[in-house]
Amino acid sequence: MSNTSRYFFTSESVTEGHPDKICDQISDAVLDACLTQDPLARVACETVVNTGLVLVTGEITSSCYVDIASVARKVIVDIGYVGAEAGGFDGQTCGVLVSIDEQSRDIAGGVDNALEVRNKTLSDQEIDRIGAGDQGIMFGYASNETQNLMPVAIDIAHALVKQLAKVRKDGTLPYLRPDGKSQVTIEYENGVAKRVETVVISTQHAAEIEGVSDNTAVQRRIFDDVRRYVIFPVFEGFSIKPDTETKYFINPSGRFVIGGPQGDSGLTGRKIIVDTYGGASRHGGGAFSGKDPTKVDRSAAYAARYVAKNIVAAGLADRAEVQLSYAIGVARPTSVFVDSFGTVKNGLSDGDLSSFVNQAFDLRPAAIIQKFNLTGLPAQRGGRFYQDLAAYGHIGREDLNVPWEALDAVSSLQSLSNSLIKEVVTN
Repeated sequence: MSNTSRYFFTSESVTEGHPDKICDQISDAVLDACLTQDPLARVACETVVNTGLVLVTGEITSSCYVDIASVARKVIVDIGYVGAEAGGFDGQTCGVLVSIDEQSRDIAGGVDNALEVRNKTLSDQEIDRIGAGDQGIMFGYASNETQNLMPVAIDIAHALVKQLAKVRKDGTLPYLRPDGKSQVTIEYENGVAKRVETVVISTQHAAEIEGVSDNTAVQRRIFDDVRRYVIFPVFEGFSIKPDTETKYFINPSGRFVIGGPQGDSGLTGRKIIVDTYGGASRHGGGAFSGKDPTKVDRSAAYAARYVAKNIVAAGLADRAEVQLSYAIGVARPTSVFVDSFGTVKNGLSDGDLSSFVNQAFDLRPAAIIQKFNLTGLPAQRGGRFYQDLAAYGHIGREDLNVPWEALDAVSSLQSLSNSLIKEVVTN
């Protein structure tokens, strides 16, 4: 009898033209605009889209002025929803409603000391006075199954929808439209990714392709083109490849002409698994987009990824999931927990890893903001930073050179590990 453990794991991603992702990008574009002018802005921005309509709502407290309607329209047009081929949703003509209040004073009270963060490097005492903007739990994850220490299924799924957008925008497949999804199923043996079981692509498209409107012919063309120009080029960048048994489902429902907000409403924060690890790790439930960095839903989730990635890169575990928890108005995490799923190395324990995290990382919200420059990055990068994270994942984005992907804590973690091992041997 075989002792091989065999299972399948699936992750999905969506294009920037997916209704929910349109909302995430608008909310984060508003955040970028606010922080570029006022790094102290408090932003909690939510967006809803439907056929011909955008609603931007939430709470913003800032000294700056942002033309939110213009920001929303620009995002929509840049995605590709413009003109006669916009598929019923045109950024130039859709209605944009804006309903913004100020942040609750009760919430602001827990973090108002952060007003000093713009002008100087904070002292330890000052950092300790700046509490979390809310309670909650956040998770970070890393795995050594890919070069960027991301789960392989979500890494491929993101690459597929990025390529789908690329061939649409560069004219390779001009009949494609902005809405689309990918899904990838990986077969594992004994915890190791072995092969690609299934690839699913659903892409919005024009009703006709080069004058052909017969649905069967259109779908056959899409199937062939997506395999040739999207799927096969993407897998050239991965060590794991499709094989002769891999299944392909391309527009499996058939015709996909009506898409985007005309086909389905969208809402900020509805793609939190796409934004993170594709389901390979647990999730605390808090969305990222539209929230300034005093909201630990965002900043602490980035920090947790940073911690997990450095643990794996240091060779202390093959996989690491880091859980952080916070209380509103309290600076220090209420708990820190590391789960290595039994892959911890060098005779260490998960408890040892948790201890190392407490020693090597400052996980107070103001310290996270300061280390990663989370309030300054939009201005530093020309007024656009968070919007670029709002599509194709906030995690693993080495293409954007985000600071929470850095591996600058590896040596500290290795030193802590070596000291503990030496101490155990000596005793």
